Amino acid sequence: MAWLRDNAPVYWNPDRDGGGFWALTRYDDLAAVYVDHDTFSSKRGTVMGGSFRSDADTASGQMIICADPPDHRLLRQQVHQGFGPSMVERISAQVRDYIEAGFDRLIRDGGGDLATGLALELPAGVLATMFGLSREEAFHLLDLTREMIGYQDDEYRADGDAQMLLVSTQVKIFDFLTGLTTRRRADPGDDLPSLLVRSKLNGRPMTFGQILYNCLNVVVGGNETTPYTACGGVRALIEHPDQADRFYADPRGLPTAVEEILRWTSTNAYVGRTATRDVLIHGVPIEAGQRLTLWNASANRDETKFPHADRFDVTRTPNHHMAFGVGVHRCIGQVVARLEVTLFFESLQRRGVRLELAGPVERLRSNFMLGTKHMPVSVVSVG
Repeated sequence: MAWLRDNAPVYWNPDRDGGGFWALTRYDDLAAVYVDHDTFSSKRGTVMGGSFRSDADTASGQMIICADPPDHRLLRQQVHQGFGPSMVERISAQVRDYIEAGFDRLIRDGGGDLATGLALELPAGVLATMFGLSREEAFHLLDLTREMIGYQDDEYRADGDAQMLLVSTQVKIFDFLTGLTTRRRADPGDDLPSLLVRSKLNGRPMTFGQILYNCLNVVVGGNETTPYTACGGVRALIEHPDQADRFYADPRGLPTAVEEILRWTSTNAYVGRTATRDVLIHGVPIEAGQRLTLWNASANRDETKFPHADRFDVTRTPNHHMAFGVGVHRCIGQVVARLEVTLFFESLQRRGVRLELAGPVERLRSNFMLGTKHMPVSVVSVG
């Protein structure tokens, strides 16, 4: 997207139906739009056509990512309970257990498919803790969200209709979350659904819809990002052996390396907004009602913010990337996401596990997620 940043930072992308959307690709432009909630609304969702949302979606104003202030603030306050210090501590312990066992298997087997194996231990550990699920239930929910995100991918939809797969998978996920929330209402615990069942907005209990939508928000947002980040980070280390040497040689540099991996992978490629009024950006007229896409993946390669932006550098600092967005819509699960990615690469580094690709890497076909479906690797050395 370097050409767009340099030549057309506000670019109109037409679609077949005579509509289209604006693509913003510069760091500063994204930052400005992110914080201007009055002009650029989230109510029509954050994913472009073919998403699990539509213009008339009932999630508008009820789910964090498709709500504007003040609704957004009220919802975020309640969901944020699920990311408190006690919960994060429990998540850390569970994810660490899952990851250590996963690395044991990878080393024992001499390799495997990183994308369908070890990387999935990250969200599985989070789901088991945050939603009070068994390991089997966590992986079942993972399978469903992966189908939903990858509904356009031939591997998931086979010969069926993509839109029908999307709808049927949504129904299955909502059925799962409905059953879980119903059980928590009868017998609450200390997991996220239980916390939301006890929560109030302006003195009134959260509606069943608000609980379901925001559980879905956490499930989808967390399940698909960190495994893809882990795969992308491992691939970057494999393809940049000089940076891998630096990574393994300096445990104190792990936090810096993790930030570079987050910038480099930029798993959530973009988010969408809708203009609420006519506005100019770089002199280009944006009409009220038109959609905009904020390309985080491009902003994270903006040379004006990241010198040698196309260079993977585990010592890069400062590194104010946009992997988690900006402002009030900054990812509510960023603390947990950083924790997961850090635990993964801490184990890789501490064990001295060196990997190499053992076959072609298969990317996910998705209209917003930069994901890895399959990534066969071999263990080159340990320690």
